[in-house]
Amino acid sequence: MFLSRSLPFVVVFLVFLSPAPANAIRSLPNKITSNKVGSFLQFREAPEYRNQQRCTEIDRNNEQLVCDPSLVHIAMTIDWDYLRGSIAAVHSVLKHTSCPQNLFFHFIASDARLESKDEFDRIVQSSFPSLKFKVYVFRKSLVENLISPSIRQALENPLNYARSYLADLLEQCVERVIYLDSDVIVVDDIQELWKVSLTGSRVIGAPEYCHANFTRYFSYEFWSSSEFSEAFAGRKRPCYFNTGVMVMDLVRWREGDYTRKIEKWMEIQKDRRIYKLGSLPPFLMVFGGDVEAIEHRWNQHGLGGDNVVNSCRTLHPGPVSLLHWSGKGKPWARLDARMPCSADYLWAPYDLYIPHDHTHHHHHRRTATDSSL
Repeated sequence: MFLSRSLPFVVVFLVFLSPAPANAIRSLPNKITSNKVGSFLQFREAPEYRNQQRCTEIDRNNEQLVCDPSLVHIAMTIDWDYLRGSIAAVHSVLKHTSCPQNLFFHFIASDARLESKDEFDRIVQSSFPSLKFKVYVFRKSLVENLISPSIRQALENPLNYARSYLADLLEQCVERVIYLDSDVIVVDDIQELWKVSLTGSRVIGAPEYCHANFTRYFSYEFWSSSEFSEAFAGRKRPCYFNTGVMVMDLVRWREGDYTRKIEKWMEIQKDRRIYKLGSLPPFLMVFGGDVEAIEHRWNQHGLGGDNVVNSCRTLHPGPVSLLHWSGKGKPWARLDARMPCSADYLWAPYDLYIPHDHTHHHHHRRTATDSSL
């Protein structure tokens, strides 16, 4: 799918366009349902999306579907602040994949509230009755003492580090997973991303951005010390990549004990302050220069502005398979504030949230600047 930089046209075009060869077969829910959390969050039930005829048949009575390698396994975190984004992301994946019944979602929730796991189970089940999924609990104590202050408070959330622990959190039989942030929508068939091959001994795959200034993600002390900068010795030139969309080989991850390697850099950071950006720099240090490069269309990131300013950005030129509101601004918050950016209208059709007043508002469109890294 190709998106123009002329956003007024894009909004009309993308909202109604679905890639016909890949889309699931859609049927409306038999009943209108909503799921209410306390008195502040309600979600509609999504339409039921069914497999195309060419999809592999899955034994729905198999209790070990969580281990089934023929399914596409997707991991996401889930919490109250980003719940609306998570639900929209799942909806987008189901709508645009050819085989929605051949997916398994692994949701990672924090143990900050013990009752959250059951509540998230209920929310996901009521929004997507046919979805195969499991909610796991991430112990924030694993990283609380390793987290350093960041330039944005949201980056200090322990759950932001759960992606480093997927190999331990998920069953050992889960050998491969796609990790997605909660502020994305997928507008292409997720099966295509699943097919990406991690060549050689590579552990992760992600879109790389080699024109970005890689050095700016680390401090002067890092680059002036051979003790640290030699971490990249023996690899090709390291490039920036965004950890919000990754294909991960969990077998190789476990064999290489990569969680411990990431923790090591977090321990150094506590004493030496060699970076500022939360969970990203340890990934860059451990994997930079040894990442399977995936097409850029699978992470059109930066739509939330940067980590300090909630600014509007336009889309990068070229094909788009996944839109990512990385940065401070989130589409649901800007839409609710009636100050959305143009790109936020591309997120809105996947939103299952039921507003309190059930009314529609006219939004004031904000001016976009060029999207950058």
